[in-house]
Amino acid sequence: MILSGKEIERHIGGKIVIEPFDRKRLNPNSYNLTLAPELLVYENETLDMKTPNPCRRIELPESGLRLEPNRLYLGRTNEYTRTDGFVPMLEGRSSTGRLGLFIHVTAGFGDVGFAGYWTLEIFCVQPIVIYPNVEICQIYYHDIHGDYEPYRSGKYQNNTGIQPSLLFRDFEK
Repeated sequence: MILSGKEIERHIGGKIVIEPFDRKRLNPNSYNLTLAPELLVYENETLDMKTPNPCRRIELPESGLRLEPNRLYLGRTNEYTRTDGFVPMLEGRSSTGRLGLFIHVTAGFGDVGFAGYWTLEIFCVQPIVIYPNVEICQIYYHDIHGDYEPYRSGKYQNNTGIQPSLLFRDFEK
């Protein structure tokens, strides 16, 4: 079952942490998150799952930045979130989707217990200008049934910035 906006608000500061929280961004069953003023792009044209892939940082100016199609941009939310007892999910907003801007191409499924900033996998179908601090995606929550072990020590837990893929660590096991 998906939590309503009122239920999300009831749990703020307890089982759900969104910092900073602005009640104006609360929706009937989600909360809008904003885009931090930086992006990462991979430097190599071909990416290798078994190795760390070098990235270049791009600052998002207030005047906007033009994104090009067929290029993956990694961004992050301005908001830090932590969730205990609910499963967080991330989706693009319909307003961004209608511009051909995909905010979370894959992996929008969070783990109960996740704490950190959300890395956004940004992709566009045609050139588009984006701006820092825009409400770019929405987080919503499912309840969870049965026993579970919360996500406490995964490779993306307690991050402080944009996280490129750390899949190469799985090959080191």
